[in-house]
Amino acid sequence: MAKIERDANGRGRSGRHGAVASDSTAAANATVAASAGRPRSEEAHQAILDATLALLAEVGFSALTVEGVAGRAGVGKATIYRRWPSKLPLVVEAFGGLPSFEDADTGALETDLKAMLRSYLELFNKTPLAAVLPALASERAHDPALAELFDPVLLQRRTPLVQALERAVARGEISADLDLDLAADLIVGPIAVRLFFTGRKIHAKMVDPMVDLALQGIRRTPTR
Repeated sequence: MAKIERDANGRGRSGRHGAVASDSTAAANATVAASAGRPRSEEAHQAILDATLALLAEVGFSALTVEGVAGRAGVGKATIYRRWPSKLPLVVEAFGGLPSFEDADTGALETDLKAMLRSYLELFNKTPLAAVLPALASERAHDPALAELFDPVLLQRRTPLVQALERAVARGEISADLDLDLAADLIVGPIAVRLFFTGRKIHAKMVDPMVDLALQGIRRTPTR
């Protein structure tokens, strides 16, 4: 038989059930306290990346600090350092999460390129990319450690563009002698010019003429 205890008012209650109730209440209180505190691991990770991008857009790479990111994300510095040893890998991972070229295999180079670029540029101005990319690109020229981490990410982001050119070579649309990296530079060059030099707006409307003009040169047989 369960032991009957008396509370302060003389009411009887089961000692065993009372203990269970107390344990459940304590667990519930702990859960509430945890949810009201700092964000969980996954939430904290994304909050840190979002804060990093926001600060990069606002103050640039040089002025960005781990302390600043921690304050913006609502986490402690230790939480950041458990994931990233310094701001360099943190910044590069945050940048890697921004929109990049996504493959489009339509069966023709022209429509592949236009689909990829249109999708990319539609997101370009809706994310911190337009501000973050110039900040990192300018800094990498003076920071070898940043360049070592940043450059492979840049190359990876344009892989779908090069793959579209490779498919076009296989289909016979363009010459097998073509320098594909240079061709990729030619295709996206107008974006870089506007972003870094002229300050003119970058938008999806520029995709068709940009691709058409680039292909006029790319489709010519290279001279030997």
